[in-house]
Amino acid sequence: MSVTERYKAAWEGFWKDAPEEPGSVFWDAEPALTVGPHLALFEARLTAAGLPLVDLGCGNGTQTRFLADRFPRVIGADLSAAALDRARDADPAEQAQYRQLDATAADQVQALHAELGDANVYMRGVLHQSEPDDRQPLVDAVAALVGERGRAFVVEPSERARPLLRDLARHPAGPPPKLAPVFAHGLAPGEVPDAAVPEYVRRAGLTVLDSGELPLLTTEFTPDGSRIELPSRWMVLGRVAGSPF
Repeated sequence: MSVTERYKAAWEGFWKDAPEEPGSVFWDAEPALTVGPHLALFEARLTAAGLPLVDLGCGNGTQTRFLADRFPRVIGADLSAAALDRARDADPAEQAQYRQLDATAADQVQALHAELGDANVYMRGVLHQSEPDDRQPLVDAVAALVGERGRAFVVEPSERARPLLRDLARHPAGPPPKLAPVFAHGLAPGEVPDAAVPEYVRRAGLTVLDSGELPLLTTEFTPDGSRIELPSRWMVLGRVAGSPF
């Protein structure tokens, strides 16, 4: 079984087992707390009007539907068929379209670009849930989708999230209920070094146009009632004029 196939199986199991109630998944906070602040940073960097937007790693589509209210065409793409079934069920008005996509498979990514043309891309917390050999192909996929005119907003938990996640996982009472299934399905969040992401971007032929830090809010709370927040780093990516790529 390949790396991607192993992770595909893990994600299928995760989404089949996850409760269906809103907010039951650890990272699936309401869009006003997640993609809303990201979009405020991203929109000012969009330079080509009317491009479709791909929510890469859309999961159950909570953030995708928010984006579909604000862009004329939004495609939620995910590796997991079970996640996409949930996304479609939660979107009876068909605000967005949904596609199963292995973003590490160049032929699948190229086919999507051939269909859409250049696109903007939103990718939240996908690299840190992927194994090392899949990370460069994922950023290469972002580069292929944005083409010459698109922009990408990529946000990942930073290295400072790692000890927080480790402490949550090792708590004497066990990990928080919404985080426990992540570990139980063999997923390993928070494992991407900060310095690695700009290098993936450079190798993909993209340029970091803007960057910064924001807390990544989750749906889980500590015993004292505080919402668990993960330190994160965000980047706006694009291909600049004169690039040799």
